[in-house]
Amino acid sequence: MKLLYQTHSPYARKVLVFAHEAGLADRLQVVHHETSPTRRNPEVFAENPLGKVPVLVRPGLPSLFDSDVICAYLDTLHRGRLHDGRRLIPVEGEARWQALRVQSVTQGIADAGIAVRWETVRRPEPLRYPPLRDGYVDKLIASYDWLEQELDTAAPVHVGHIAVATALAWIEFRELPDFRANRPKLAAWFDEFEQRASMLATPLSGETVD
Repeated sequence: MKLLYQTHSPYARKVLVFAHEAGLADRLQVVHHETSPTRRNPEVFAENPLGKVPVLVRPGLPSLFDSDVICAYLDTLHRGRLHDGRRLIPVEGEARWQALRVQSVTQGIADAGIAVRWETVRRPEPLRYPPLRDGYVDKLIASYDWLEQELDTAAPVHVGHIAVATALAWIEFRELPDFRANRPKLAAWFDEFEQRASMLATPLSGETVD
């Protein structure tokens, strides 16, 4: 399988970290692609009508896009490869809904962070709208506070943890509003998770090209 990737995308990194945690990274050919709403990438558009990465290109099968969908697919492939065969997306019960709830919040963190960057560094300065920036910053702060209270740090690693770690790593990489201040549980958990082999193998790098 081929993973259309971007070395500075929190969404793409989430998929690759998931693949490492699932023991599937050796089955992926990872190909970096620059994408932006203002810069069309024909190779990515050929596989995803939204023109965004990540995209999982499967031999003889339709391509899959969106990090949530790709992770869900990968989770059907790895049973028995992990030492205990445990799925990274719990199958049932409250454990499933908690993992998906956390994943949803952290996808929103990445979305809000990208919006903040549009209103601070990516959009031409005369076109920036500070009240919109401030609204997205409020979403980030509220989400950090929610994670401090709700993240199940003692649970076995699941897709929500992977989403949190990759989103927060990107927040720091882009020097966006700090998630550490007054959130000791979240900061300590992140520092420990960031030392996992899956995170060390997938460092963020590069700048957005618009």
